[in-house]
Amino acid sequence: MALVTLRRNLYHLSDFRIHGALAALKTQHVNHVHKTVKEHLCQWFWSLHPGPIRVRFHHAHCKKFHSENGNDLHPVGEPGFSQVHSWDRFEHSVKNVDEEMFYRKLNSFTSSGEVLHFISTLETLPDTMMAGALCRICEVERKDGDQRLPKEILESSAFQALCDRFGRNPSDLSNAGLVTAFQALTLLCGDAQSRLLMNLEAECQHRLERGSLDVRSLCILGETLIKLHGPGCLALDLIIYQLQGESLEAFTPEDIVTLYRLLQASPEKADQQQKFLNKINHFSLSLVSNLSPKLMSQMLTALVVLDQTQALPLVIKLSKYVVQHIARFTSEELRKVLEAFIYFGHSDRFFTETLEQHVASLCLTLDPELVSRVMEYCSRKLILSEPIFNAVAETFVCQAEKFSPSQTAKLIEPFGKLNYLPPNASALFRKLENMLLTHFNHFPPKTLLKLLHSCSLIERHPVNFMAKIFSPYFLQQLQGEESYLDRLSLAQLTQLFLTSILECPFYKTPMDFHLYKSVMTGLIDLLGARLYFASKVLTPYCYTIDVEIKLDEDGFVLPFTIDEDVHKRVALCIDGPKRFCLNSNHLLGKEATKQRHLRLLGYQVVQIPYYEIEMLKSRLELVDYLQGKLFSQNSGGH
Repeated sequence: MALVTLRRNLYHLSDFRIHGALAALKTQHVNHVHKTVKEHLCQWFWSLHPGPIRVRFHHAHCKKFHSENGNDLHPVGEPGFSQVHSWDRFEHSVKNVDEEMFYRKLNSFTSSGEVLHFISTLETLPDTMMAGALCRICEVERKDGDQRLPKEILESSAFQALCDRFGRNPSDLSNAGLVTAFQALTLLCGDAQSRLLMNLEAECQHRLERGSLDVRSLCILGETLIKLHGPGCLALDLIIYQLQGESLEAFTPEDIVTLYRLLQASPEKADQQQKFLNKINHFSLSLVSNLSPKLMSQMLTALVVLDQTQALPLVIKLSKYVVQHIARFTSEELRKVLEAFIYFGHSDRFFTETLEQHVASLCLTLDPELVSRVMEYCSRKLILSEPIFNAVAETFVCQAEKFSPSQTAKLIEPFGKLNYLPPNASALFRKLENMLLTHFNHFPPKTLLKLLHSCSLIERHPVNFMAKIFSPYFLQQLQGEESYLDRLSLAQLTQLFLTSILECPFYKTPMDFHLYKSVMTGLIDLLGARLYFASKVLTPYCYTIDVEIKLDEDGFVLPFTIDEDVHKRVALCIDGPKRFCLNSNHLLGKEATKQRHLRLLGYQVVQIPYYEIEMLKSRLELVDYLQGKLFSQNSGGH
């Protein structure tokens, strides 16, 4: 897919000085060849947005290339590069080089060495084709993930000669050759102080000020300057000004998307450019059917960055074509599409059905970031799609280690929000619990709270993490630098607490276990059976009582299951050390308030402080102590 856009550059930008048959090509034939080539060649690299590769260029005079046997083709005195693919030998002059064949050959190479080896077999070559060779070098090196060209490539006379061809007389270059080489060398070098780049940039600036660059050249130059100098580059305003003066009919679909990207680089100026944007948005409606998935994705991203909420007709039309070509989108492109649909609040039945089929077909190969974005889209639009949710659940169970904390939260939250349990729910939440146990501290506080709250909504109660969630340390982290908790976090905490009390009778809120067990034993000895008191009782006002004992009118204890003839309710507050100030018998404010409120609610509050229990030496003393606490003010007993 590498040189489609370059091919257009070569036809739309320059007045070729190609020898022989190429010079005789008419416009109609050029367009025919262009269409044929486009079907076979890769998309050109300049529409990509990776960071620049920093390399060190060495400039040298061109050396003569020749070969004695036609197979060992390399500069005289230089080591040969790796053996290239076999093909019918090219002539040593561009006179007999078919341009379409040239780009097919160029696109078949997988290394810089092969490209340079191939170029070295040609004695003369138009600057546009040489720029194409630079593009291919840039693309194959970036595809391998390298951050710089190999040393043997940088120091080879073949590469130096190629660079020197553009640096000697930039004024002699065609517009296409100039801007394409400038862009390719910017990506390969990235050093604005490079002498070669400075010369090329100066020539580009001269032609820009003279107004001699056409639409495609302006687009390429604009993106190159943004990569080299950032969106604040002064020349960018002049480029956009000149593009505004051009008829939009002169723009190809690629040009229109590039124009969006140029405007996207300075979103703060969108208001100033809104009239022009409205014109582009309207014109783009006629181009949607000609856009590739990548260009659709980039257009939607630009509409988001530029906040073009008034361009909803364009978004809707793009959505229709996304449906037709969804299988051709990369994970990154589809993620951008979903982000745009979320931003504009767009959804339709056809897109949802197509997305279901796409996600289900790629179940275990889905990119984690795309998975989380798909689930976020469903959550925002309240779309309960069982095929999507089931596929995502299976993906997480099989590949949980690939998901980051934020991706995990975005994946799980929609299950709770839309109240859906997948068929493999047990495996899903077991996997989630294991992840939380090992990576609890890696989850941001608010993300963790949302995640656990979502679990509770579908009755997957996070009881193993409640103590941490309600700890002072976590609550302080949750609050951050604010003076209070935000309303959403407070609501989620409240519902989590109520869920743990109402739906998890087996769950015990944090307290002094040994103290609690000791008092329970004493109460059984005193009252005769566990039947006569209840523990962890939630009051109508959301206070939890450690132990509740019901008394009738005569002061006799009733079974806790009885609700009739209850004359008095006794609330035992079993206060461990954590309910007091450090190294003190002074009750904490929240505990004192709780006891005060319980009295106002009609309870007889009996405090059982830990320091009094610690002084008792036997089980008999404990029973006597509890009897005195409970029945000192009552006339009867059990």
